[in-house]
Amino acid sequence: MTWTRYQLFLAFLMLTTGSINTLSAKWADLFSANGCHGDGEHRFSHPFLQAVGMFLGEFCCLAVFYILLCRDRRRPEPQMNPGQRFNPLLFFPPAMCDMTATSIMYVALNMTSASSFQMLRGAVIIFTGLLSVAFLGRRLAVNQWIGIFITILGLVIVGMADFFSSQKDDTHKLSDIITGDLLIIMAQVIVSVQMVLEEKFVYTHDVHPLRAVGTEGFFGFFVLSLLLIPMYFIHVGNFSGNPRLVLEDALDAFCQIGNQPLILLALLGNTVSIAFFNFAGISVTKEISATTRMVLDSLRTLVIWVVSLGLGWEQFHGLQVLGFVVLLLGTALYNGLHRPLLARMPCCAGLLNAEEESSRAERERLLNDGRVQTGDDS
Repeated sequence: MTWTRYQLFLAFLMLTTGSINTLSAKWADLFSANGCHGDGEHRFSHPFLQAVGMFLGEFCCLAVFYILLCRDRRRPEPQMNPGQRFNPLLFFPPAMCDMTATSIMYVALNMTSASSFQMLRGAVIIFTGLLSVAFLGRRLAVNQWIGIFITILGLVIVGMADFFSSQKDDTHKLSDIITGDLLIIMAQVIVSVQMVLEEKFVYTHDVHPLRAVGTEGFFGFFVLSLLLIPMYFIHVGNFSGNPRLVLEDALDAFCQIGNQPLILLALLGNTVSIAFFNFAGISVTKEISATTRMVLDSLRTLVIWVVSLGLGWEQFHGLQVLGFVVLLLGTALYNGLHRPLLARMPCCAGLLNAEEESSRAERERLLNDGRVQTGDDS
């Protein structure tokens, strides 16, 4: 199958914006500038303010959804399915999960490398798979269980790479790297809860993905913006990374931005990239396939790693290569990327058909559950 120019553009947009999202966040963390309190030049360490910017980018997806909907309605034959009406508060719990996990991950990004940050996020398939079994009643296929175990092995290898590379790293102490890695993995537990909740709501209420992302962004942006006020007064000691030793000092962040405008460029890169990344990801799934989206999402880990090495943000370590390959294999197996290869083998065609039938039955069950809960007999 030959891709059209539009499909190539979408794939390129998803790969680049997904990579820029992590790289711009890490770039902001590397800046040092004077703040508001006369404490001299210090690093820009404001993970919660960065998370607010990320949610602003997700919130923009809601505007994109309504623009696309209005444009579609002007056509002689509208094709866009806006989905059913739903109570926006349904997405408040996953939005709070997203807010908590994102904040934790931005804290961790201050402590570890951008490549390890991206690789360790692959742990989400472990907890998502287990929680989908426990709460959605799903039965994981053999390839998914194998993918989970291979992913665990990959995480161990990446952790070992971080341990050995910390001896040559002047910017991060070993204790910081270990803490950061553990925080990233802990955040993936929360992300997996978010994904299970989203899957339940999107299937049962037929919500357009852009609308779902934008609704969560709305809740995350306003709730976390309000939380910046009490965070300004919560003392947490040296863990904070800012001169006042509070959980988040937004005023200090704005002063640093004023003294070093490039920080604003990095933050805008994070906000804009997350909006385009969500739009491109959903469009890739629609225009090409979900499998292609998974491949591109894995490739951006490689892009982030290569760019970080090229910019001198981290040093090359052979174990990271092995860890990346193992994590890529685990993700590929879990998401069924092996199916195109097996489809060419006549002996495996029946097995693949059975897996697809099981997947369709699972989606039907979720849809039927939603109709029972909402009283929809259509």
